[in-house]
Amino acid sequence: MKYKRILLKLSGESLAAGQGHGIDTDRLNAYARQIHDIVSSGIQVGIVIGGGNIFRGLSGAAKGFDRVKGDQMGMLATVINSLALSSALEAVGQPAQVFTAINMFPIGEPYSKWKAIDAMKQGKVAIISCGTGNPFFTTDTGSALRAIEIEADVMLKGTRVDGVYTADPEKDPQAVKFDEITYDEVMERGLKVMDLTATALCKENGMPIYVFNMDQEGNLGRMVAGENVGTLVKA
Repeated sequence: MKYKRILLKLSGESLAAGQGHGIDTDRLNAYARQIHDIVSSGIQVGIVIGGGNIFRGLSGAAKGFDRVKGDQMGMLATVINSLALSSALEAVGQPAQVFTAINMFPIGEPYSKWKAIDAMKQGKVAIISCGTGNPFFTTDTGSALRAIEIEADVMLKGTRVDGVYTADPEKDPQAVKFDEITYDEVMERGLKVMDLTATALCKENGMPIYVFNMDQEGNLGRMVAGENVGTLVKA
């Protein structure tokens, strides 16, 4: 396998599948099978999930919610998604442990780098919820931070498109996909890989980002085996 330890970022919207909101159990179970397969092959896995399928703080602020409280609501949404994924993983025989960036015992164990790494070394999937635990930071930034902290070899961003394009491929049929692109070019072109804070954090710490289509079952296994199924963002 190409990598020993990965941090997988999943969006909350992806869990909703075609529903647009909530959790689609077929999608959830498909993700659990893919994750179980790569852990079975010896790869250590940490996961960060967004909460946009339930509540997004920025959208709430636009509707009049206090931004800090809205972001805190979004953090709680990531915990719901994390519990759902841990349940789906355990149903397919894959041990998982939920960590929370804010104290929510007994729902999850308070996050620390060393406890998360220890769980992964034991063969568990470490699901790290609540983003960074702070308002004004997205779960993209949370996933970049956790990838660096747990010393992952790569941060995987599972999306519904198969990589990074010159424009939104869902809107522009002329958009061209990159096999590789630099952090600087992503920022200069204004490409929507992740928010600027997350991209800058990865750049400063040399954390490569791999963007791929997680909804195509089997892609996660192909990616960690070294197949080109997405776009690598690096220095």
